[in-house]
Amino acid sequence: MNNFNKMFSEKFNLQGNISSIPSSMVISQVKPKTSILDRSLSKGKGEVSLSCFALLFSELVQYCQNKVHTVPELQTKLGEMGQEVGIKLIDLYFMREKNGKREIKLLNMLLFIKTTLWKGLFGKEADKLEHANDDERIYYLIEKEPLVNKYISVPKDKGSLNCAMFIAGIIEAVLNTAGFTAKVTAHWHKGTTYMVTFDESVITKDKQLDER
Repeated sequence: MNNFNKMFSEKFNLQGNISSIPSSMVISQVKPKTSILDRSLSKGKGEVSLSCFALLFSELVQYCQNKVHTVPELQTKLGEMGQEVGIKLIDLYFMREKNGKREIKLLNMLLFIKTTLWKGLFGKEADKLEHANDDERIYYLIEKEPLVNKYISVPKDKGSLNCAMFIAGIIEAVLNTAGFTAKVTAHWHKGTTYMVTFDESVITKDKQLDER
């Protein structure tokens, strides 16, 4: 062993100075691996360019259009596509941003969608959140210029088409997966208005929580 130490020292000219060791021999500190769930959604810049998103979404609309025959069917198909996205998003957001804690209050959940979810998807909050005066089950999430409509040219024969039904599908899936059963539709009003109609059981449960 002494001979080995001597040979090793002579080969690399070790004299108590680690700088003599070739860089290939220096062991770097091992950094712990991090899970994708550990990364905050609120940090970092968006990685998808607008032009890339516009191309992908226009292809999605074209794909859906080839599967249906009418505007209502196309909007339903876009909503279904959005729901698939929303189902995958909800657990990711609650795990990263709220340490797995889910909202139990209806208004808090809507504000979570208006702020945290919207910022994560579009880089900004939704413009407004309103409550219907004549029906306590209905809320309106308002966006003046949805990104999904910005680069879509709607033909005259499909003038009622609102591609924001894709976003309505995301909202609906997020709410339903979180336990707030609702139906969400997109309408041309103040830009685009997402009408969120909650099941009566959701309203009843929310009132019971207020009474505690």
